[in-house]
Amino acid sequence: MSVLIFTLILLLGSYFAGLLGSLTGLGGGVVVIPLLTLVFGVDIRYAIGAALLASIATSSGSASAYVKEGITNVRLGMFLEIATTVGAVVGALIAVYTPTNTIAILFGVILIFSAAMTIRKKNQDALSEGSSLAARLKLNSTYPVGDKEVAYKLKNVGAGFSLMTFAGVISGLLGIGSGALKVLAMDTAMHIPFKVSTTTSNFMIGVTAAASAAVYLQRGYMDPGLAMPVILGVLAGAFTGAKLLARMNPKILRIIFCVAIVFVALQMIYNGIQHKF
Repeated sequence: MSVLIFTLILLLGSYFAGLLGSLTGLGGGVVVIPLLTLVFGVDIRYAIGAALLASIATSSGSASAYVKEGITNVRLGMFLEIATTVGAVVGALIAVYTPTNTIAILFGVILIFSAAMTIRKKNQDALSEGSSLAARLKLNSTYPVGDKEVAYKLKNVGAGFSLMTFAGVISGLLGIGSGALKVLAMDTAMHIPFKVSTTTSNFMIGVTAAASAAVYLQRGYMDPGLAMPVILGVLAGAFTGAKLLARMNPKILRIIFCVAIVFVALQMIYNGIQHKF
């Protein structure tokens, strides 16, 4: 395969990765890593390095639009990033000394979990009563629904913060942004409306990925030949997804996406068990 064809295929695959990552809040790494490892046979650590850059691009592309529309809770995102950033650095340090087949198996398990969290019924109702800690930290906010602003209040701030630390470790270890865990923490534990949790997850993914990307860069796991088409494709897909999310119901897209990543997850687990990484 020539370099040009490789770059074009990777660019197209990265575009769809950014699109799906933006719409679901999972980040582009859940598609980029299987694409690089299963299709092109790239070492999983180099794939993770490229995926971390893809996650930063996804976050930068979609988060700017979501913040402008007033959906993202910026204050909450910055507060929770304290936990995810610490976790991301720890996860990246662990990944450097972890066998690649173990990372592949763990990645497949997290993919299946991500599919389950994406397809499940999401919390859409804004709470009228929240925790006192959320009020003191001024984390409660509003988001637009049609022509009006709907207020919501947070619960279980401590539990959400703890889950974010774990999400950061998974992000640094696997390079996938851990959007599913972030959305789970905000949607289920903290009872934030799904559209807010998804957009806030996109906002946070870039900072989490940047923290762990520094470790991969220092260890030499960033390949410019992989990173360039991945970043360009994911960034374009993220911008497209940000424009589509406000006008569409992504339920059907989520179902298709979940079926696809479960298939990929099983393939990753099988290859990991067979020591093909």
